[in-house]
Amino acid sequence: MTAPDDAFPFLRALPPALRDAFAREARPLSLPAGAALCREGDACAVLPMVVAGEARVSRTSPGGRRLTLYRIAPGEACILTASCLLSARPFPADAETVTAVEALAVPAATFRAWHDAAAPWRSFVAELMARRFAEVVELVEAVAFQRVDARLAALLAAEGPVLARTHEALADELGTAREVVSRLLKEWEREGVVALARGRVEVVGPAALARLAQG
Repeated sequence: MTAPDDAFPFLRALPPALRDAFAREARPLSLPAGAALCREGDACAVLPMVVAGEARVSRTSPGGRRLTLYRIAPGEACILTASCLLSARPFPADAETVTAVEALAVPAATFRAWHDAAAPWRSFVAELMARRFAEVVELVEAVAFQRVDARLAALLAAEGPVLARTHEALADELGTAREVVSRLLKEWEREGVVALARGRVEVVGPAALARLAQG
């Protein structure tokens, strides 16, 4: 596993006693792809700090439609989990691994004590909270004001030229139905914008895709 202070440089700014405590109390956690980190309504027991791999946090509507709120990359922690640990409220979403994940799990009481005692911990949480808040505001604006075809085109342009994603995974990312994504992708395939294969989308007409992303 990557050294904790390589993934989380703020740990180097902790007092020596807290660095030693982190080494003792942060429990290594290895999870396969598709494993649950936390489910909606759960009481959060630990703060998972991702060292390698990727996780995502999403909400699911009563009708079963899922929307990805944000992803957790190496060097990040789940800000909703941190908020729940500080407020003692249940987790309001679902968090699961996208790939195999290596993480460090910090117990709730320990996290709260360190957050109160050490400015680097507070700064780490505050910076992460500000970044996630901005991302969620952008997501709300996109869902409310942008057409699905423009959002899908922008996603493909940003993450292409080859995406190893199913149509359902792309729909979850955008908060729409799989059928909508499949219809758009098949239309764009006929127009020579993308090439489709099972679990794979390749951008073959980047200029046309850029025009679609602009609406």
